Amino acid sequence: MRTLVFAIIIGFFVGCSGPDKTTTLSPRDAFIDSLLSEMTIEEKIGQMSQSTGSWETTGPIIADSSTLDLVRTGRLGSFLNVFGAERTRKAQEIAVNGSRLGIPLIFGYDMIHGYATTFPIPLAEAASWDLELIKKSAAITALEASAAGLHWNFAPMVDIARDPRWGRIMEGAGEDPWWGSQVAIARVRGYQGNDLKSLSTIAATAKHFAGYGAAEGGRDYNTTEISEHTLRDVYLVPFQAAAKAGVAAFMNGFNDLNGTPATANKFLVRQILKKEWDWKGLVVSDWASVQELTDHGFAATDSEAAGLALEAGCDMEMVSKTYDEYLIDLVQQHPEYLPMIDDATLRILGVKYDLGLFEDPFRYSDLQREKQIVRNNDHFKHAREIAKRSIVLLENRNRTLPLDPNLRKIAVIGPLAEDRETALGTWSAQGQQSDVTPLLQGIQLAVGEKTKVLYAAGSEINSTDKSGFNKARALAKQSDAIIAVVGEHALMSGEALSRSDIGLPGVQLDLLKMLKETGKPVIVVLMNGRPIAEPWMYENCDAVLETWLLGVQSGPAIADVIFGSYNPAGKLPVTIPRSVGQIPIYYNHKNTGRAADPADRYTSKYIDEAFVPQYPFGYGLSYTTFEYGELTLDKPAFHRGDSLSVSVVLTNSGSVAGEEVVQLYVRDLFGSVTRPVLELKNFEKVLLNAGESHLVKFKIKAEDLSFWDKNMAFRSETGQFKVFVGSNSATQLQQEFELLD
Repeated sequence: MRTLVFAIIIGFFVGCSGPDKTTTLSPRDAFIDSLLSEMTIEEKIGQMSQSTGSWETTGPIIADSSTLDLVRTGRLGSFLNVFGAERTRKAQEIAVNGSRLGIPLIFGYDMIHGYATTFPIPLAEAASWDLELIKKSAAITALEASAAGLHWNFAPMVDIARDPRWGRIMEGAGEDPWWGSQVAIARVRGYQGNDLKSLSTIAATAKHFAGYGAAEGGRDYNTTEISEHTLRDVYLVPFQAAAKAGVAAFMNGFNDLNGTPATANKFLVRQILKKEWDWKGLVVSDWASVQELTDHGFAATDSEAAGLALEAGCDMEMVSKTYDEYLIDLVQQHPEYLPMIDDATLRILGVKYDLGLFEDPFRYSDLQREKQIVRNNDHFKHAREIAKRSIVLLENRNRTLPLDPNLRKIAVIGPLAEDRETALGTWSAQGQQSDVTPLLQGIQLAVGEKTKVLYAAGSEINSTDKSGFNKARALAKQSDAIIAVVGEHALMSGEALSRSDIGLPGVQLDLLKMLKETGKPVIVVLMNGRPIAEPWMYENCDAVLETWLLGVQSGPAIADVIFGSYNPAGKLPVTIPRSVGQIPIYYNHKNTGRAADPADRYTSKYIDEAFVPQYPFGYGLSYTTFEYGELTLDKPAFHRGDSLSVSVVLTNSGSVAGEEVVQLYVRDLFGSVTRPVLELKNFEKVLLNAGESHLVKFKIKAEDLSFWDKNMAFRSETGQFKVFVGSNSATQLQQEFELLD
């Protein structure tokens, strides 16, 4: 009844607001403006405040009666970490039926790679180079989350990460701004669909704005120093793509950027996001990042922190309470804050309107729908499909893989072979270990009836204890092949989980060396949330599969690849270094005045390490082979407004069907500012049968060649370029062309 009364009252407000106010406004904006005019300053600030739920053995709860009193008095507009159709309905009833204006709450949660059905970590999905499947993962997450009473996801993370020591590299799409943009768009569209009012969609959040992935030393929460050229050409690119895709929200970063914390950074939020990009969504702080302005040494008091965050354009404060405690007094001292508060409130109400919460605040809190949708079998089928496509084959000496599923004995060795927690990865939301099919079980299900699968952990993940080596050696010696499952525990990557050494933890490398000494083929299955720098493993083991952390269907997906029912086609979205000393390492670096030359001492390289990575960006093998024909251009030069056609014939020269990710890169040979040696600009994923050929065509336009020039104008410059096409960023297949006015 309260919802109906509320709608009638608001309709009256809109009808009485006068022709000058409503004739130029959309129904949405007229509704929100009218509602805003009825709100007190306390209620506006309430919309700008977000509280977190607490945990009991039965699940998330709203912490205490005082928090509910804030809801009743209109002084709290949002919760995070409160989910479940029944729980969200109870909280929503208090907001809608118990407060003066009945403004509904919005419930948010971190669903980085799934809600209950856990998909591969985002870095792994980026290795699939399959935007439709990535979009589908996001859509299933939205479907399950919306059925559980949630409206808002704090994802996707679109930070560019060039330092694999940073634990949160696992949350994003890797190191490349163009690819990161494509993945960001796919995820936003997956979460939000075509209409946020659809029950199957939720609001998405692009985070962390901005530069957080460049944390100094790869240490989480650390400071960042980024030139404006690099900021705009690299780190902001996926954020702008997300904004253009209509992402509902942005989240501030924890980092300070060039001396100004992101949460109080006017240049980032007011100037770039809200003015230059003309973006209309809401900006939410990260967890207590408003209050942390005092820890940065940027604000002397919590009151000052509240004012600085508001001035910078932070619309909603997560968890900390400086807005609630200080903004009313600050408005009396600074009347110019009032329109900022109004703007923030309008943005928040706008997202609630777009979600359909004013029409029906309880539409997401349907217990029966939750039971039907969450952990649906079709969702698990997709989890297996995207998981197997996220695997990258790094080495396959002497065609060790695929294995025959009818071998006499297979030894599965390693501490991660039956680790369900690690398969889920960090940020697993409501994913349950009981839902996981671990690798050992996946292998047992895939082999023939007469094949014996022997298992020994060999060691723990991060221990110096080698007492398990003897059993592992004995099993390995009596087997036809060894599958060694090594890597990082789930809690070795993610937020606050940076590492100074990104090799294999503990004695896992020694375990691999012992297994290699048996003379049996050693197939390494890597499980990890970041690139692992371990040259001996890559250079000595018979096969290496980069499987990341693949979620609930890890075991079956990896077994699909090991035994050849799926031919791997994943490609690295990050560079794998040889050692920590090479970091930061990324393919799209600058050339310098003295590019690396092994024959010349006075060039940019190391004296104790190679200057090239272990594996370049875009790298990945297949069980078949591909041959690239001659790279051809339809003309040697083209004018602005025209385009250049680039084509190459791709042939599957092997004996089985397979997919190849054909990648196109460009290099601007001369610019008003120095340009990267390569920049990814397009790709095509091609499925070919054995012996089949396909003509791959790309178009290059002038806008594809644009960058921020010496005058900080975004444009392309005329001159000479090179175009490269191949299987990874180290390709040498190239042609030269010219851009003309």
